[in-house]
Amino acid sequence: MIVILKKNPDPTQLDGLIRWLEEMNLQVHPTVGENQTILGLVGDTSAVDMDLISALDIVEDVKRVQEPYKNANRKFHPMDTVIKVGDTQIGGGNLTLIAGPCSVESKEQIIGIARAAKASGATVLRGGAFKPRSSPYAFQGLAVDGIKLLLEAKEATGLPIVTEIMDRSQLPLFRDVDIIQVGARNMQNYTLLRLLGTIDKPVLLKRGLSATYEDLLMSAEYIMAGGNNKVILCERGIRTFEPSTRNTLDITAVPMLRQLTHLPILIDPSHASGKSALVSSLACAAVGAGADGLMIEVHNDPAHAKSDGPQSITPDAFDALAKKLRRIKSVMDETEEKDG
Repeated sequence: MIVILKKNPDPTQLDGLIRWLEEMNLQVHPTVGENQTILGLVGDTSAVDMDLISALDIVEDVKRVQEPYKNANRKFHPMDTVIKVGDTQIGGGNLTLIAGPCSVESKEQIIGIARAAKASGATVLRGGAFKPRSSPYAFQGLAVDGIKLLLEAKEATGLPIVTEIMDRSQLPLFRDVDIIQVGARNMQNYTLLRLLGTIDKPVLLKRGLSATYEDLLMSAEYIMAGGNNKVILCERGIRTFEPSTRNTLDITAVPMLRQLTHLPILIDPSHASGKSALVSSLACAAVGAGADGLMIEVHNDPAHAKSDGPQSITPDAFDALAKKLRRIKSVMDETEEKDG
């Protein structure tokens, strides 16, 4: 349920309304905009008298929300959420470029890529320390040593880091990680999601291989219900009947999720295609569709990468792509200003 207040509500009446609602065991989430204030009510609202609330002087309207996700719902939070990480802001019209290797392999590798990526405009460094691989015989990552190397790269470049967590037992190891990634395989690991809801750290949540938009938003809801509202959604391709690519990038996810949620939306064109030759085209399409950012795999020697080399692009290719993406974003912004 959402309560839409009249412009400039009386503070005393507003405080009284919030206390009254909280006495009914409801969580009240205020959203204050330039022209409107909205109270999002989370909990059992079945016994709430809508007419009684509507009759209050400061109330403009009361509406029930049918979707099962509340905190992630744009109806509760009309303005885009912007998440600050280091010197970058994710969401709210910004274009965030996250770049780095699929797996951290050595100190020289990760610091070299980090420096090149930063010089090209990346503002967040990605790198896998724990790797969920389909084969138990494939490279599984450097684990704790991988996180240490990421932190060394952060110290050397100033870039905040994002890396994937596999299990709730690993959380203490992520104390100094700036963004914790939940991979597609763990999108519905509700025990892990609940735990991540108790921390004050951004969580990058990837869409599962066959997950619907509602599935993804309900997973985000698990995190947000625990009190952590710093959730970033990432479309990384879904599994379809088409075998030519690793996955099928659902570009429709960007405008559709934009209607459903206020959370930032990223695209991972590397996992979506599995082919480096397609990364540039898919990344450009993502920016054109309005994505808040991209997560791109960059490797200094893709042919000898220990994981996902075929979908990784070189630092030089990333540099050229980043320039192209900024031009597209500039044109998009100019068009919106003229239309607006």
